[in-house]
Parts: sequence; C-alpha cells; structure tokens
Amino acid sequence: MEEVRIEENPPAQSIYNSVKPSDEALPPQKKGWFSSTLAIAILLSGAGLVIAFTWFSILFIFNPAQIGWLNKFLPEWAQIPLGYSEPPQTLEQIQEKLSKQQQIAGNTLALDDEENSFLLPVVQQRANCQSDCQEIVELRVYQRSTEVEFESQSEKYFRLAYYLPVTGPEESLAVTTSENHNALPLNTVKRFEGDGVSPGIWFSLQGQRQQATNAIAYGQIVYYNPGRTNLQQMLSWTNPNGQVPKWQQVTGGGAKELVIDRTVDLEPQLSVYQVKNVKLYLNPIQLEAISLQPPALKDSAYQNALLIARNGLWTPAFEWLESIRKQRKGVLPAAQAQIDLIRLHAQLTKAQAEKTWASPSQQVLAELIDGRWEKALQVFAQSPQNRQEIAILLKADSGRLWNRTVAALRVKPDRPEVQAWAALILAEQQGEGRANSWLKAQPKITNATVTYIQGLLKQLNENRPSQISSHPSQLVGTVQPLSQINPKEWLPVPKADLTLKDKEVWYQVEVSTFNDGKRWLSSPFGNLRLPKDFPGKFLWETLGININPTVQIIVRLPNGEQQTTAATVKGVRLQNGVLRLLAAGEAIVENQNEERSPILALTDNTLEWVQPSPITLSELYQQNPQVVENVLSTVWHSLQQSSQISAGDVPKFLQIQEQIGQWPVQVIDLTNDNKPETALTLSQEAVASLKDFTKTTPEREKIPYRSRTLILSDTGKVIYTDFQKNSQQALTAIAKISSGQSLALLVENAKNYSLKRWSTQNQRFE
Repeated sequence: MEEVRIEENPPAQSIYNSVKPSDEALPPQKKGWFSSTLAIAILLSGAGLVIAFTWFSILFIFNPAQIGWLNKFLPEWAQIPLGYSEPPQTLEQIQEKLSKQQQIAGNTLALDDEENSFLLPVVQQRANCQSDCQEIVELRVYQRSTEVEFESQSEKYFRLAYYLPVTGPEESLAVTTSENHNALPLNTVKRFEGDGVSPGIWFSLQGQRQQATNAIAYGQIVYYNPGRTNLQQMLSWTNPNGQVPKWQQVTGGGAKELVIDRTVDLEPQLSVYQVKNVKLYLNPIQLEAISLQPPALKDSAYQNALLIARNGLWTPAFEWLESIRKQRKGVLPAAQAQIDLIRLHAQLTKAQAEKTWASPSQQVLAELIDGRWEKALQVFAQSPQNRQEIAILLKADSGRLWNRTVAALRVKPDRPEVQAWAALILAEQQGEGRANSWLKAQPKITNATVTYIQGLLKQLNENRPSQISSHPSQLVGTVQPLSQINPKEWLPVPKADLTLKDKEVWYQVEVSTFNDGKRWLSSPFGNLRLPKDFPGKFLWETLGININPTVQIIVRLPNGEQQTTAATVKGVRLQNGVLRLLAAGEAIVENQNEERSPILALTDNTLEWVQPSPITLSELYQQNPQVVENVLSTVWHSLQQSSQISAGDVPKFLQIQEQIGQWPVQVIDLTNDNKPETALTLSQEAVASLKDFTKTTPEREKIPYRSRTLILSDTGKVIYTDFQKNSQQALTAIAKISSGQSLALLVENAKNYSLKRWSTQNQRFE
C-alpha cells in the first residue's frame, strides 16, 4: 500500500494559492471591462492635469493677474508675483500711465467700505467717430498693496488684481434695420443694485443709440466676486424702448430676479433671469433665463396652458395654471417659476385691456391681446362707424393676433368667438373668399356659427371706400435726389404713372414718421403688413396720399435761408421696415456745404410752425429772477461739457450774466403744465463772443460748429439738449402738430429728422 503523507504546517504560498482565485477564474468579460475602465480613467486624469498645468503656465507668463486667486492657497514662499512687471502705483500714477497710452481712466467705483479696492473703467477714443466717441474698453480691479514698504507710505498704493476686456453688442443685434456687425460703444458704468441677490457686486455697462424717434438702449451686466477677486461678464442685452434691466421680486423665492422689459406698444415682452449657483470655482454663479420650453410638468393641461402662453395669451394661461396649481396643492419650483413668468406678462395685458381707450381699434387690440374674444366682438358690434379703423388694424397684423387665434383653437377648437376673429383676420389679409373656405374646413363648427360669422364679414365690408380714405397725409421724412429709377422696385399709387414731365427730377423720400389717421407711427415700420391684394393701394390709403399726394421738399442753404419745391408722390415701397416714397418735382439747388443738413420732406397738413417772440436773458431776469438764476449755471456747464468753452470752475452769477445777458431766449410751455420752459439757441458767433473762456486752439478751430439748443424747465432742469460732445443732433423748429394741439420738436439728426413730443409719463421728449 502506498503511504500518504500529511503536512501539519503547509507552506504560506500554498495557503495563498488556495484562497486567491486565479486570473483564469474571472470571467473574461469582467476582466476586460475592469482593465479598460482603469486605463481610461488614468488617461483622462492625466490628460486633464496636463491641460490644466499648460493653461496655468500660459496665464502665468502672459497674464498672472488672472490666476491671482491661487495665492489664497499657496504658502508665502510660493506666492505668484502678480505685479512682477509693474510695481504698486498710486491712483494718480495709474491715470498718468493710461494717459501716455492714449487711454483715459474713468471714475473709480469702490469695491469695499474701506476703499482698499476699486473698479477702474478704462476709456478710449474711437477712431473716425462723429458721435458716442468715447467707449469703455476694459474694466480693471485694483487692490491696495499689502507689502510693508508700500503700506507705510502716506498715499495708498494699488496693484492690478484682475482685468476684463469689454466689447459692446453688435449693431445688427440692437438696431433691427442695420446689417452692420461693428460693436456698439459702451460709455457708462455704474453699480447695479442687487442687494440680497449674491454676496458680490453687480455693475451695469450701458450705451444708447438713436433710431428715428426711439432711443435704443443696450449694455452688459458684470459681476464682481470678492471671494475670487475677479469680474464675470454675465449677460449682454438690448432694448428697443430705452429701458434698462432691473432687479425685481418675481418668483417669491426670497432673492430678486433680473428683469429685462422689451415691451413695444401693447405687446409685452419680458425676460426674467434667476441667479443660479454652479460648480465652477472662478465663476460660481450664472444668470439663467426662466423659459417656457420645455414644460416643467408632464401634464397635458399644464402643457396646453404653456402653449397658449407662448403665443401671447398670458391671462387665460395664468388663470388655467392657477387652477392646476390649486388642484395639485402646489408645484415644483421650476413649474412655479414658469407660472410666475406668465403672471408677470398677464399683469401687463390685463391692465391694458381694462383701460378705457379713446380709439376703438386700440380697445379691440388690447382686448384681443389679453384673450378677451367676446368683449372685442362687443366693441366691434357697438361701433359700426369705426369698423374700418378695426379693419386697418387687422390688415396690419404681423402675426401676433393670428397666432393667438391658432393657439386658442388648437386647445379648444369649438369656440365661435375665436373662430370669428380668425375669419375676420383672414378676410382682411387674404380676402373674404379665403375666410369662407377656412370656415368650411373647420372640424368643429356649426351651421349657425358659419352664418353668424359671415354676417360679421359683411359688416366689415360696409362703407369701406368712404371710411378708409378720410384722413389727409401727415408725414416727415428725408429726401435724396435720384438720377434714375427702376420701375419694378416701386408700387405705383392709383392714377399715377412713373414718368417725368419737363424739368422734373426724381426724389426718394424715406419716411421717418407719419400719421395713419388715428396715431403717429415711427420708423422702422415693422408692424405694417402688406396685403396680397393691392399692396400699393393699402399704403396709399394708410399714408393718406390719396387725399393729398404732394410733399414739400425743403433745403437749408449755408446762409440760413430755405429753398422749397413741391413734388408729387408716384410710387411707394416698404422693405425691411423702411418706408420710402417716389416723388417727381422740379429740381432744387442742393446745399453743397460739407456740413449740410439732410433735405426735409413734409406734407402740407403735418406741422404748423411756432415762433415765440424772443427776449434777452437780462429782460427775462427782470420778469423772473429765479428762473434765470436756475438757468445760467446750467447753460455754462453745458458749454463746458460740449467743449465750446474751457473747463474749470463756474464763474459767479454776475460774471455769467455780464457775458451772456444779451443772448436771446424763447419762453414757451412745451410740457403742458402751465409753466413755461426756456429755450436757448446758440450760434457760433454767440459762443465766440465769450471773453477769456472760449477755446481757441488750432484743433478747436477745425471742429465744425452747429447751432445748438438747450431747453430748461422753470427749475433749471435740462429737458432737451444738443450739447453732447460731437453731437449730430440739432433742434430745427418748434411746431404744433396739425392732428392735435400738442407742441413737438422737429429734430435733425446725422441723416434724418424726427418729431419729439413730451411724455408726461416718462417726463422727457420722445
């Protein structure tokens, strides 16, 4: 028998081998997955470290200030020398250095209570510039030096901690009619109050561009993070109505939201941004817009409510959503934010609909925008004499009313009042036949409803010719002579041919503003939607050219005189919101002066010139000393700001009165408050007469001067001025608008004219 030997203490290696599974024991799939994952993780982490170190190395070499935040985590011996190329400087030294670099140091803004750090805007002069010639090109953060040799100095020394290059938005984004992609200048910066929003400081950079009679505002929102000592550009914005963003409590979550109100006319357009925390060290917060897409709840009723909201039916959507929220006894924060955004819009449309409008068409428009279909039909039925005014409104609709009807019928297709308005819009824009075809194609419509709506269509067409042609032409525009025309580019007006008589030439009139018989409209005319049938006739009647097709063409000659000729409108054209007229008339001598004014076009019924008798400032002082005392120092400041006289302290009252006491002024009530304003227009000769104050440098003599006007209230507040530096704006005349008793300013800009009327609500000319 074979002997079996048992070892009492087996070797350690044998025990290990008996416990540890061999590689062959692992399934091959798991083994491969584990190895691949480990290899990828090592590669990714290694690549990330390489990229990070490379980026930090580049910043360390070219811009160490950008990684200065690392100093908070490094020992003293390893601190990054932020100022290795530039020692600490006083504010005066910083300003001098920028001046040598052909740049300007703007006004500093403190970043802490002790003023140990501040924000410095760096301003630069724009090349080949005629207006808005200074722009901010950089924002810098300076901190007080903590080095012993500089702390002991009597003056404060500062090091550059961070800088942010600044570029304004493209002109094409702010001005809808422009295709220019050049950056618009940002020329002001100020603290943008955001208390409680975040621990840092918010700044607003702003600029403004004049377009016809509208002041378009634009800018950027910048955030200063004191914990990281850096600046973060948060948002660029533009606004066609001149309003700037504001912080407002919208969602009720404690912190305020950023609201941008781009509302034009009666159509609300609000953007709301929430401050959100993100997992980024340098930029730990961001502005996130509240969006209605996608819906925050997977609920068909909720989604339908958001659908009609996105198409402008804010009030019905909000009422529907409130019902859903109450049924659910609350919703998630994301859904509540969407509801609050809709509520904000609904507040505007509801307030507009509840106003009493003098114009039935405006009343109908406000009702339809708020989704009050039945009430809008009541206005239509109760004012037969104004149905053609309502017809013009429907014909000019650019889609905002039609989109509302489509959305409402998509959610509930059997609503007769919505079907009625859809048919009325189609009838005005595409003809009654198209409206009837649409009615017959509706899946949920009764014969009684079809009969009722067809009756409305007949009412719409009653007395159309006599109603639509009842207002004379009132328009303001600028003129350009044409050597030749392409007839295919123009819509001929009725009974007009595109031919010239003896000694006639062609003129093109670009319309700045006109009255459609009910209200004044200003360029760009984006809401004028041409019908498919007879578009030329539509423009002809809307402009009132069928009543008086003659325009007066006025040229201002270098000696101050005016030359006028009459021209007959023979064609019209509307393209990209720009409205032009083709007119034929006798040739007129153009002003060939280099600084010539644009050629003005007016119709006879547009304006009635107002020329108050002038008196001198000394005579006005005898009548009302307080007004003159308020006015004189403001006039002097304006002359300094426009670089017409030397900068410095304002002289005493008697010194100013001695210098300008004989200047003529006009006293007239322009704001309808029974308190006359003071209008002062200065010629080049008047400014040159100022002894010891006028700038007489060779550079100053090369700058062309235009007469400038300043209008002040009885308290000395400037309510209109042409005295901005390098301004191309000039008041041409004060006039009474023929369609009302209010006064207006006819203002010449670089390339056109505009009418400015006093807004009691906004307390300015606009």
